[in-house]
Amino acid sequence: MRRRSSGSAAEEEGDNSASNADLRSACEGAGGRSNKNDDSISKKEPSAPQTTARQSNSHNTSHELDRRKSIDKRPSSARSRRPSSTNWKLVEPRNGQLENSRSTEHPIISVPAEGGITASKMPNSRQNAQRSRLRNPWSCSLLTLVTTALGLLALGTIIHSFSNRQLDTKGCRMSYMRPSFAKLSDFDTEHTRFASKYSVYLYREGMVDEDTKVKGVPVLFIPGNAGSYKQVRPIAAEGATYFHDVLKHDSAAIDAGARSLDFFTVDFNEDITAFHGQTMLDQAEYLNEAIAYILSLYHDPRRSERDPDLPDPTSVIILGHSMGGIVARTMLVMPNYQANSINTIITMSAPHARPPVSFDAEIVRTYKQINDYWRQAYSQKWANNNPLWHVTLISIAGGGLDTVVPSDYASLESLVPDTHGFTVFTSSVPSVWTSMDHQAILWCDQFRKVVVRSLYDVIDVNRPAQTKPRADRMRVFKKWYLTGMEGIAEKTLSQKEPTTLLTLEDDSHSFIPQGERLVLRKFGQSHKPSAHLVSIPPQGTPGGKKFTLLTDQKIDKPGESGKLEVLFCSVFPLHPGQSATLFSMNMDFSGDSSGSTRLACKNAASDVISLPASTRMTKKPFYLDEEEELHPFSYLQYDLEDILDHQFVAIVDKATDPTPGWVIAEFSDNVQSHRVRSLGLRRLLAFGMKIKLPPNRPMVAEVKIPALHSSLLAYTLDMGNQVCGEEAELFTPLLRQYISDPYESKYFVNVKRANINLHGVSPFMPPPLRHKNAQDGLSLQFWTDPTCNSSIKISLKVDIPGSFGKLYMRYRTVFAAFPLLVVTLVLRKQFRVYDETGIFMSFTESLDLCLRQSLPLVLVALTCLSISFAQASSAPPRAASSGFWPWRGNATEAQVDFTKNDLLVGSQDPFFWFMVPLIGLVCVGVCVMVNYATLALTHAFSYVYGWLTVKPAWLRNEDKRRAVSPAFAPSTPRRRLLTTAILLFLVSTVIPYQFAYLVACLVQIATCTRALRFAREARSNTNSNFYNYAHSILILMLWILPINLPILVVWVHNLAVHWLTPFASHHNVLSIMPFILLVETLTSGKMVPRVTSRLRHLTSLFFFFIAIYSAVYGVTYAYMLHYLVNLAAAWLVAIHSSTSTWSLAGLGSIFESETNDNSRKRGKTP
Repeated sequence: MRRRSSGSAAEEEGDNSASNADLRSACEGAGGRSNKNDDSISKKEPSAPQTTARQSNSHNTSHELDRRKSIDKRPSSARSRRPSSTNWKLVEPRNGQLENSRSTEHPIISVPAEGGITASKMPNSRQNAQRSRLRNPWSCSLLTLVTTALGLLALGTIIHSFSNRQLDTKGCRMSYMRPSFAKLSDFDTEHTRFASKYSVYLYREGMVDEDTKVKGVPVLFIPGNAGSYKQVRPIAAEGATYFHDVLKHDSAAIDAGARSLDFFTVDFNEDITAFHGQTMLDQAEYLNEAIAYILSLYHDPRRSERDPDLPDPTSVIILGHSMGGIVARTMLVMPNYQANSINTIITMSAPHARPPVSFDAEIVRTYKQINDYWRQAYSQKWANNNPLWHVTLISIAGGGLDTVVPSDYASLESLVPDTHGFTVFTSSVPSVWTSMDHQAILWCDQFRKVVVRSLYDVIDVNRPAQTKPRADRMRVFKKWYLTGMEGIAEKTLSQKEPTTLLTLEDDSHSFIPQGERLVLRKFGQSHKPSAHLVSIPPQGTPGGKKFTLLTDQKIDKPGESGKLEVLFCSVFPLHPGQSATLFSMNMDFSGDSSGSTRLACKNAASDVISLPASTRMTKKPFYLDEEEELHPFSYLQYDLEDILDHQFVAIVDKATDPTPGWVIAEFSDNVQSHRVRSLGLRRLLAFGMKIKLPPNRPMVAEVKIPALHSSLLAYTLDMGNQVCGEEAELFTPLLRQYISDPYESKYFVNVKRANINLHGVSPFMPPPLRHKNAQDGLSLQFWTDPTCNSSIKISLKVDIPGSFGKLYMRYRTVFAAFPLLVVTLVLRKQFRVYDETGIFMSFTESLDLCLRQSLPLVLVALTCLSISFAQASSAPPRAASSGFWPWRGNATEAQVDFTKNDLLVGSQDPFFWFMVPLIGLVCVGVCVMVNYATLALTHAFSYVYGWLTVKPAWLRNEDKRRAVSPAFAPSTPRRRLLTTAILLFLVSTVIPYQFAYLVACLVQIATCTRALRFAREARSNTNSNFYNYAHSILILMLWILPINLPILVVWVHNLAVHWLTPFASHHNVLSIMPFILLVETLTSGKMVPRVTSRLRHLTSLFFFFIAIYSAVYGVTYAYMLHYLVNLAAAWLVAIHSSTSTWSLAGLGSIFESETNDNSRKRGKTP
């Protein structure tokens, strides 16, 4: 009959025997190696008082006698063998040795005395002991269950909203190309140390330009994180095709300096730069050397076909995608940067403001170095002191469809002034009008056309820099990438000379009286060209007049033969013979009339703003490949100050036959067309906002809501029907939502309901380079048919379910840090209870206590802290004090703290105080699920481990009890010491410490697996304590693992491309030694000793500090979490070592132990 396990016996004996039974069961589980009496057992076990041990001895004498007899049946040699510290259960020497050691040693960390636990603590100790024995690690309290359910519900709501609500529509058309690449094999190790890892290619388009000699303007494409050099194909193909088909035959463009573009691209072997700062620096160093080599090609007659009369290029245009844009900016701060070799940078979906993740210390430092350099350069008062004075930087963001990099991070607002660059979203770019994902921004057909045309507009081969001056480049980029309605958009009308002489009859009926609106519903009704004059109001007109014109036709440039031309005219005095010499165009509408008026006019076509067509048939601002092409509306908008030099606006209908088309032109008051609604977020959240456009409204109406500037909220706009009378409507309502920092516009055609979301003020974003007193907020611009004499009702409300999805992209990196707050608070509670009672609770039990006590208090404190941070962030920066010494600073300069939004949840608005509790709730749910997933994993491994270690059935019960080895069969101390030394040596030379950390996690999983099996087979508090301890350490290590994995991926990738140069920053032995020592200690099955002195508060302080740091600084400095937990591991190793006596003789015995054990075994063999 099989004997009952000692664990079950201990459970039946009751609470009073908990201490003795636990120790005895542990000894029997280890093979029954202890023959000590009950007094020595009670002295050994610190978790129960002496009185309890004595009571258990008196009650269980006969039971213990049988157990001792079964133990003592072993040979005397086995009973007297000196136990090793590597045993599963710590076994002390005999009583005399124990007493001697206690009398002579004074350990740093004291063990509780026999009477150290007062009578008042005894009931709690018994209750905790009983609860710990009966508590299953899978069990979950009602509070934990409800909290986990709420957390997972919130997380599911966020993910569902992100995937299904407030989504931008995909509108990219496909691009096609015939690529070919020529590798620059001469760029070898003589030029760069990275020649064996990276390479440079020259792109050529098949059947268009297949000559590998350079002949135009050099453009260098830099791929992003894990990007391919082949990603240059769509843009480079469009560049070659556009020059071959259009510019090559345009003599004016050739004379202006246009030439073909030589696209060079870099093969980084799909390097991973988003996670690794050193890789980014290596790429920047290589690219500076590549630019020097590329420029040298144009000096070599064998490699160049350029006109010898043209100056040799001295700079290269840079196109950077994703992290390639950051590498482009890094090139300018590298020591090997050649001055003025870069003056134009266009980046696409590049995270300029902050690193995508902060898992690597080097990338955080590199970002800070780059951004500080750019900010300091543009803060210089004089251009001579600014090394970046001639550099223009354009950052283009994909918008809501980009789920790889948050488009908020593409902002240059904190880096570059408007004179040298800006940030724009693809949904704002004329004729593009769609959001794009991270890869589509490279191949989107309508967008690549804009990029190529803007490049051809800024190049000038007649200058050594190959580009126009900085101011001209900025003017070109604004024209191509901005809508034309921004504050920095420049009107060209005042810079032009009159090109058209317009002659009209004096008694013409084409004069529109002042204050009236011009409406043309059809062209060519008079069967001859005609002009309609709208007089310009004089300066000082009340209300602030603005001229607007909207048509569905293309507005002609001078010399074009379309239907419509718009001219701004002034009266031209008659001087015979002048008209032919001063004007290239002459429009005479006077007929045979003797009296006529001559007007000198400027063409307004260069200031035309394209708007997406909005009719009953249109659903989106763009059209796809299989859809019919949509021709955009043409819109003109001038403030009265821009056109005061003129007396009339002439709308010229050049059609000779009746043709469809319409024009609306008017002067409107800004008072009527512009409204500012200064309602707060709370009122909008509670009641929404309602607007009513009156029947006699202007064509364009604008509503600005300064309070709506956060990117964390989404809104829903509903617009009533536009009811027209007898005449058909000319167009359906068109809506433009926009913000000015950065330049983001979205268009909604034929609008009835619109989803409004924006990339405005975002978490963790640095403040602007120059402080602004007030946020412009969200603006809504409506174009409605003014001929429809009916009012339109508009309502705006917060879309709460849709707003949840906006948290995903902004706060997904929080899950690398914030859950550590929960885990470390749980560990802190476990150690506090263990040091007081000797019971190491399970993770779920400790979490339940934290949910009742510490965690809510910590979250409340962090919420108050976040409100304080938000109020401080929204306050204007203080002027720099000159201090005691007058030369220490300028008191008039305001110092901007660019790191003030880096802390906690990064919110700049106290309205979002609830983000800390919400994130805390989600993290609790995630931690519980990770805990159960780890439990499931270790249980599965435990069953497999148990199946693999099953012994043959023929073993008898008594022999089986002796033959089955303990669940822990650790290696000898010498072997563990050698393994640790070898691993640390490899870390210091070859492998990064992140690899050793992964190994430590795997070893810890194995330790937990064996601890679980032993805890199941020999149930006792001691075994449960160790399993709970090992499991909690594993949970802690698993939350640090994601911080280390990206660097490990970089290392493995470098091995795959045969790049074996180690990175100095990842071979610090001290960064991994405590983890290795702790894991190796746990493999021996050694439970951490209790600390009853005041030093126990140090353990609590360690974990509490890690918890607060992970919440406050974890998102911005996630790499520090590894080092902090590493320090905690070092402290735990110190606690483990406090019970060991280290000496030279002891170290020598480690290497002799295996020999002695073998000799004993040989000597005792019968």
